[in-house]
Amino acid sequence: MSDTDQEMPRKTGHEVIRDYLRTLDASPGVYRMLDAQARVLYVGKARNLRARVSSYARPTGHTGRIARMISETATMMFLTTATETEALLLEQNLIKQLKPRYNVLLRDDKSFPNILVTDHDFPMIKKHRGAKREKGAYYGPFASAGAVNRSLAQLQRVFQLRNCSDAMFESRTRPCLQYQIKRCTAPCVGQISKAEYRAQVGDAQRYLSGKSTEIQEKLAAQMAEASEAMEFERAAALRDRIKAMTQVQTAQGINPRTVDEADIVALHLEKGQACVQVFFIRGGQNWGNRDFYPRVGADVEEAEVLEAFLGQFYDTKDPPRQLILSHEIENPDLMQQALSDKLGRKVTLVVPLRGEKAELIDGALRNARESLARKMAETATQSKLLKGLAEAFDLPMPPKRIEVYDNSHIQGTNAVGAMIVAGAEGFMKNHYRKFNIQGEGLTPGDDFGMMKEVLMRRFKRLLKEDPDRDQGTWPDLLLIDGGAGQVSAVAQIMREMGVADIPMVGVAKGVDRDQGKEEFHRTGKRVMALRHNDPVLYFVQRLRDEAHRFAIGTHRAKRAKSIGATPLDEVPGVGAARKRALLAHFGSAKAVSRANLADLRAVDGVSDALAQKLYDFFHERG
Repeated sequence: MSDTDQEMPRKTGHEVIRDYLRTLDASPGVYRMLDAQARVLYVGKARNLRARVSSYARPTGHTGRIARMISETATMMFLTTATETEALLLEQNLIKQLKPRYNVLLRDDKSFPNILVTDHDFPMIKKHRGAKREKGAYYGPFASAGAVNRSLAQLQRVFQLRNCSDAMFESRTRPCLQYQIKRCTAPCVGQISKAEYRAQVGDAQRYLSGKSTEIQEKLAAQMAEASEAMEFERAAALRDRIKAMTQVQTAQGINPRTVDEADIVALHLEKGQACVQVFFIRGGQNWGNRDFYPRVGADVEEAEVLEAFLGQFYDTKDPPRQLILSHEIENPDLMQQALSDKLGRKVTLVVPLRGEKAELIDGALRNARESLARKMAETATQSKLLKGLAEAFDLPMPPKRIEVYDNSHIQGTNAVGAMIVAGAEGFMKNHYRKFNIQGEGLTPGDDFGMMKEVLMRRFKRLLKEDPDRDQGTWPDLLLIDGGAGQVSAVAQIMREMGVADIPMVGVAKGVDRDQGKEEFHRTGKRVMALRHNDPVLYFVQRLRDEAHRFAIGTHRAKRAKSIGATPLDEVPGVGAARKRALLAHFGSAKAVSRANLADLRAVDGVSDALAQKLYDFFHERG
């Protein structure tokens, strides 16, 4: 490049955009607008790339948000697609990956739990969450794990299906407590025939499919028959099942009369913030609701926000047959086609004006309005607390991201580190992280060493993934559970890694170890305390307690997993099925380790080669 070229100022804004028009045609596709540092500002789709981009080339006539975006644009990138529907799907994928500043972004997109009836001779009923698909029939989604747990508890009372694992089912020799309290019919020990159990499973599946009236009539008829036959114990059991079913329906709240399967999606916008309420209707039953707070700009319209929400929300979820919306979206035909292609059958989008569907939308809108009002009030309170935190600890400005660290272990075993994150909108749970302490060279129970390891691993990753600190992943404040020793250990690590500029505070209980008498330690400064009734003190206590809760929960999960582990887990080629077969045959892993080759070969599913491998594994170790 010549000196003359270097001295010429780089063009930005609508002039840059106008230059791209010469190379664009009327193809559908996706475009990206980037700033001078090549950061993506905006991702958009277009039915006609040339026509869409030309709208940005005009110097006037834009909203404030779009005008700012255009003024920052230094380059653009384009990708043509075969269809407009492909452009819509690609746009939403790129938004989720790149998180551009000027796009509407769904920030909380976790999976939803389902109820699973497994594929087994004697199926179990359980909660299922995540992308991994086990064989069986799925019912959902439910709005929360709590909603599933409550439903499962009541369904156990009504249909008495087993909830034990296959391994436990196969190893039982007598009924468990679930049978004693009439929550299971004990198929594991032959207390019910396969045909009778299958009938119970069929009833449960019909109920979950919305045929509750049919099931209740069937149970009522059976109860009448039992009474006439003077089988009063059986009649009482059927009466209890009918009562439990009624309680399930009552807990679900109001169920729609004319809507069998739909998601009700309502949006409320206010003062540059948004709340989307989603209600799940399956089998004519209301399976709960969840609120979302997508990131939006000050001058966005409902159609843009709702379309972006739908595209990102259903990117990883199967849509229902119908979406009932509070507002029209920008491209309903494209969205309907994209969702239909994903589901493999027709999905319809409706914006009702009257009737029961309009009443359902009105209820969802009321929830969205109230939820956003609460969220805005909480955010205002949080802002005050962050400002108070900055004043209390002499920070240059209120922190946008606080990371709080804690460790948990029992005498050094199953040690874990935990990091929780909080910011202007409260706890950021999708940013929480857990660390399995590797402990190379550490003395068991060395809290200082464990904290050093966690911080070193955390900041090594940050330095690698976000060296310029411009992705919002770097903390403005570290809170460490501990006193002067912990702070000193962490400060040493921070200096070694070249990140000593991040403020750090150690939170230690006072001399009486009472909550409310916490002492705060900072590098190079005197120990300080806050007033007993200071709201900032309560805020710090909540942060520390949340880190402690997360650390304890992570430790317990690790400990429970280790308790269930056996030496068989370390043998190559021994999966879950063979492990169950070996334990069922010998009774324990210890008995497997003592078995001879002939006994090992006698186990169903264990080949001669695997028997030799098992024998060698245990005897070489011995």
